[in-house]
Amino acid sequence: MEAETRRPTHAQIDVYGITHPGLVRKKNEDHFFTGSVSSGIMVDYTSLPSDAGRILEAERFATLAMIADGVGSTGGGEEAARCAVETIRRHVSQRFHEALAEEATDPDAFPRLLSDAALACHEQLLERAERHPERTRFATTLTLFLGLWPHGYLLQVGDSRCYLFRDGRLTQISRDQTMAQELIDKGVLTVTKAHATKWAHVLSSSIGGQQAAPVVSRIIRKWGTVVLLCSDGLTKHVSDERIGERLANLTSSRQVCEDLLQDVLDDGAGDNVTIIVGRTIHAR
Repeated sequence: MEAETRRPTHAQIDVYGITHPGLVRKKNEDHFFTGSVSSGIMVDYTSLPSDAGRILEAERFATLAMIADGVGSTGGGEEAARCAVETIRRHVSQRFHEALAEEATDPDAFPRLLSDAALACHEQLLERAERHPERTRFATTLTLFLGLWPHGYLLQVGDSRCYLFRDGRLTQISRDQTMAQELIDKGVLTVTKAHATKWAHVLSSSIGGQQAAPVVSRIIRKWGTVVLLCSDGLTKHVSDERIGERLANLTSSRQVCEDLLQDVLDDGAGDNVTIIVGRTIHAR
């Protein structure tokens, strides 16, 4: 059906993001961003009062959402997370329309754009660390979702996560880039044992860390699919089963973000926590 294949409008996107320092840490080293890539004319001044401040004839091309969780032990985690969000946002904005025009004949256009953006940010943070040797290093995770239609792209570096919820089922579509996950993949440890070890939150890849290995995946999207991005401040305290229950009963993206945050706070909130939830809805 045409209604199922056309891009959602601004009114058909329900997205919300929230962040909290938690109950133990004094500083919030998470940063996040949600926004849309659009075309249109922004009205600054006009003799027509009803048009002031409006965007005329805006066509929505994509949704951009990302979470960066600064590595707290590095001494520059918050700055690294902020730099990653700002740099990636600018990089995508500058090159999006070029990649969109190329995608029909070059399926690697967007994966290349996102990987290049992540690696450019990685190099920038390494250079910053050289200029400030008194700081251990500037490092952060980065999980980014670029939602076109009827597909999207996931960029993953580190252990912040991306989940999809559709047809009543929650699926983690990102892969944790941690030493624990490496041991699981090699068959050295089981999932249960690995998550109980000290390696569970030791990153094998991070922006600005010793190694950055961006992974970009292409995802098919459907109407009603819910996308959730989160820092590990959520998954340390809230099980996948509970996340799925919350998403199954959501009435809005804001409501489910606030409910999940409350679950974290009720469990002690030992880390910074950031959550983004987005979905497509049929406008009435």
